[in-house]
Amino acid sequence: MNAKTVLGFDFGTKSIGVAVGQQITASATPLLSLKAVDGIPNWDDVGKLIQEWQPDLVVVGLPLNMDGTEQDMTHRARKFANRINAKFGVKIFTQDERLTTTDAKARLFELGGFKALTKGQVDAVSAVLIIESYFENQFGE
Repeated sequence: MNAKTVLGFDFGTKSIGVAVGQQITASATPLLSLKAVDGIPNWDDVGKLIQEWQPDLVVVGLPLNMDGTEQDMTHRARKFANRINAKFGVKIFTQDERLTTTDAKARLFELGGFKALTKGQVDAVSAVLIIESYFENQFGE
């Protein structure tokens, strides 16, 4: 099995968290948060990330309601994923991201207390958790 590089995105209307993961270690590292205007990032910035990391797969978090039903943000995140696929030709996977923001805040708090909880860091760590839950679903079954 060759090692896959996965780029993860935590979609938001004002900020999109980004992380990179390696399938061989099933782990991910937070990169940054991209500014977005009503859910639309600077596509050149997204292109630079894809060029730099050359991902085999892009995983976009899918925000669902707690009961699993879809909401407006679910459709917007799916549209964002489809745009990445159309613009850059990379394979896309959407991952249920229920609870990732809560988990990200808990993880950051463990690492550095309240000081660590900047919005950009929370979004990037949320992207890490999206990648890690993707890996768990791939290997955990």
